[in-house]
Amino acid sequence: MERFERAELLIGKDGLETLKNSHIAVFGVGGVGGYTVEALVRAGVGAIDVFDPDKVVKSNLNRQIIALESTLGEYKVDVISKRAKDINSNVTVNANKLFYLPENADSVDLSKYDYIVDAIDTVSAKIELAKRADELCIPMISAMGAGNKLDPTRFEVTDIYKTSVCPLAKVMRRELKKRGVKKLKVVYSREEAIKVNSEEERPPCGSISYVPSVAGLIMAGEIVKDLITEKK
Repeated sequence: MERFERAELLIGKDGLETLKNSHIAVFGVGGVGGYTVEALVRAGVGAIDVFDPDKVVKSNLNRQIIALESTLGEYKVDVISKRAKDINSNVTVNANKLFYLPENADSVDLSKYDYIVDAIDTVSAKIELAKRADELCIPMISAMGAGNKLDPTRFEVTDIYKTSVCPLAKVMRRELKKRGVKKLKVVYSREEAIKVNSEEERPPCGSISYVPSVAGLIMAGEIVKDLITEKK
């Protein structure tokens, strides 16, 4: 049985060829982005560049596909690259230990990508990515807040200007409008954020295993669908 035989039944040989020839950038390979990469590799995407400066730590073990006791202390991009090659030895994965920000954005040539994935938390970086992708007319999908959520069925795919509830989406709407970005596909949750139990003045976001993963898989599904549809 061939590696992508089951996928071919759904998307055909042309669809598989399109994915094989696609080059995708994934910014952030944590709870959301890690699952996006996993699904893209298993779908047959031929080349993926991953960007993340962080190492795997114990707090990642509850939700990140790359987080195992055996990978603690390793760079996330190195772990995801090794995992991807273990799934499909033919995939090309370029690991970049980079914290993408407006200050270093010129160091990344976005023009070579067929699709851009934003799975990072920093607002300034998300805005910069969206602005540059828009200027280059490269399709992009962006993850809104998945923290402090418990219900994975509340995720939706829509344009940023049609979002509600999510505080991060509200900021993105305002800032992208200022910059003249008229559209951006996002995955966001309509669930109200749960107040976490913490005595800290600025507590970290609560998270659970199945919520970020669902967002990441939804993103991968949208990417595959868009790439195949555009080719047709």
